[in-house]
Amino acid sequence: MRLEARLKRDWRFWKGLNRTLKRVKSIARDSPNLICDDLQAAVEEHRTRPAVTFEGRTLSYGELDGMANRYAHWAKGLNLRRGQTVALFMPNRMEYFAIWYGLSKVGVVTALINNHLAGQQLAHCLAISGAHHVIVDAETSPAFEQAKPLIERQLQQWVLGPAHGDQRDLGQALKSCSQLPPDRSVRDDMVAADPALLIYTSGTTGMPKAARITHMRAQLYMRGFAGATGATKADRIYIALPLYHATGGLCAIGAALLNGGSVVLKRRFSASHFWADIVAEGCTMFVYIGELCRYLVNSPPDDDETRHKIRLAFGNGLRPDVWPALKTRFRIPEILEFYGSTEGNVSLFNFDGREGSIGRVPKWMRKRVNMRLVQYDVEAETVVRGPDGLCIECGPGQVGECIGEINNADARTDYTGYLDKAASEKKVLHDVFGRGDAWFATGDLMKQDVEGYFYFVDRIGDTFRWKGENVSTNEVAERLQAFAGVDQVTVYGVEVAGADGRAGMAAIVPDGAFDAEAFGQHVARELPPYAQPLFVRLLPALDATGTFKVRKLDLVADGYDPSRIKGALFFHDPKRGYVKLTKSVFDRIATGAVKI
Repeated sequence: MRLEARLKRDWRFWKGLNRTLKRVKSIARDSPNLICDDLQAAVEEHRTRPAVTFEGRTLSYGELDGMANRYAHWAKGLNLRRGQTVALFMPNRMEYFAIWYGLSKVGVVTALINNHLAGQQLAHCLAISGAHHVIVDAETSPAFEQAKPLIERQLQQWVLGPAHGDQRDLGQALKSCSQLPPDRSVRDDMVAADPALLIYTSGTTGMPKAARITHMRAQLYMRGFAGATGATKADRIYIALPLYHATGGLCAIGAALLNGGSVVLKRRFSASHFWADIVAEGCTMFVYIGELCRYLVNSPPDDDETRHKIRLAFGNGLRPDVWPALKTRFRIPEILEFYGSTEGNVSLFNFDGREGSIGRVPKWMRKRVNMRLVQYDVEAETVVRGPDGLCIECGPGQVGECIGEINNADARTDYTGYLDKAASEKKVLHDVFGRGDAWFATGDLMKQDVEGYFYFVDRIGDTFRWKGENVSTNEVAERLQAFAGVDQVTVYGVEVAGADGRAGMAAIVPDGAFDAEAFGQHVARELPPYAQPLFVRLLPALDATGTFKVRKLDLVADGYDPSRIKGALFFHDPKRGYVKLTKSVFDRIATGAVKI
């Protein structure tokens, strides 16, 4: 039986891998075939089929293409040239994908700006994009107006909606633009290695960085998921993730539209409307990030949660404790978890559904992938090198940093980096396994078992060292999340005067009244002493990005100082458990009177 199960698992893995490789193997740097050509081919084949549904309105492939062509001619009318940038600062809406698709037809790069940004972060993203034009709507225009004085370069604001002052009415301008495709000669000399998009990092630990997404890289995302998901023209994919992010905006869009299927697009995610929407729209797949799934399993029962036609959920960041609950409660036949990053050259798919794993590389595949784990010193924040100066590869079960060998001749191992060349180079390791080689450092700690399955452990910088041990904030958070009185939690390390390393601290959004004594008992049962949070603070909500990543920077800066923190704050007393952290206790910790 064990042999039969293993063969079945290997068959599922091979089928998924084969589907994916078939779609991406022809991608090449010097190819004149761009991402817009891929999409145009899908339009020609499926012109009358439904492509995108948004808030009660559906566009066919032909209508979507016509909308995109208007934006292409609009850009030509402004004399925008190949390689120049237009910033797109809008929430999910019907026009979003059509805008960057249309601009790509004339070689114009689109900077996809997080529509939740404001102030200095928004100004920074607009400034580094190099754009002289920004497209907004009524929802985002006020934020742009407030950030405009912070930008040295003048940006012309184009509004989808009523225009005021020096704003220009984009809807009016588009009326005179043709719905026919622009002449293909406009991009005659372009190749797949030319830029198509700018997609920004989340900025959870500083200002966002702009990753360069070439046509080749966009093809890798879109074609890859068109194959990996096994999508067909009968599939309808529910997207409630932001389109400024690669998971929703490229991976899910590609899975649907490169196969003749359709997208059901939502302005934003809503746990309370999720299943009703999916049932009403007849969706067969949805795309997730881990926190979305946690919100779903923590939601009250819904009559529609098992009436759906969902055959596959795909995405990344699904936590091991949420995975079985998601699959069982909602009767989801298959989950496809993947690993990747916007700017990186490492990708994994968990084709055979091993719960908790981000993907697998069997021994017979090892030489065909560019991915390795190398030993990493958490305290020194650097890879470990041997006497010969080279890195040391991890063995089974050993935690290390995931790295990807860079080979710019292959689309799958290419590294295009950020607009900022210094930031790009900072992510490259040299002389790893041989003199002169170069590897992309993902910044992610992982481990691999003897069967080839990889498991995400933590982000470097989140993992910290305390009492001589490495503490994974991700693993600690998973254990704390299991406590009945915790709704949301994030864990991080804080410096304590006179102590080596960093002490653990948990920021918790409680589910009802917080029982410090019961929480302490849970922590004692679930975690070894070195991993038990020394400090706990209660918050009404966690500040998160549009893709649900918690912003830890301010939490780390606040530390455990009661003068900087509003709300309940606790200290783990070795004898009494979690007690209120007052100013006097804080002072005693600072002077060393309290031994920790």
